[in-house]
Amino acid sequence: MATFNLQIVTPDKLFYNEDVDMLVVRTTEGDVGILKGHIDYVASLDIGIIKIKKDGVFKEATIAGGFIQVDKEKTTILTEAAEWPIEIDVERAKKAKELAESIINRKLSDREMDMAEVRLKKALNRIRTAQKD
Repeated sequence: MATFNLQIVTPDKLFYNEDVDMLVVRTTEGDVGILKGHIDYVASLDIGIIKIKKDGVFKEATIAGGFIQVDKEKTTILTEAAEWPIEIDVERAKKAKELAESIINRKLSDREMDMAEVRLKKALNRIRTAQKD
């Protein structure tokens, strides 16, 4: 299978930089699969799981939203955070989930409510991903 370079960049580091067979990401419009030779493409990413296929094997990681840019030879993902399931501190994610839920249950401004819902979504994504392994 033809490969293409995938780079996943966070503010802290270059999380991933390898040639891959395929990539599946969750955009804000739905899931998208990327193969070598994909048309040029830019999209917003939702909080979720990315699936990376390399040498016929899928590997998953969480991402905290961001953007994807695809051209003929390379795909770049810019995200606030990316983690492999083994790196996730499940207890910390559960505490973040509980805190976000407690904030959502209070009467807050729309902005505070939106921020709490994003935190909850990130925590749930991390917990689900970590528990798959």
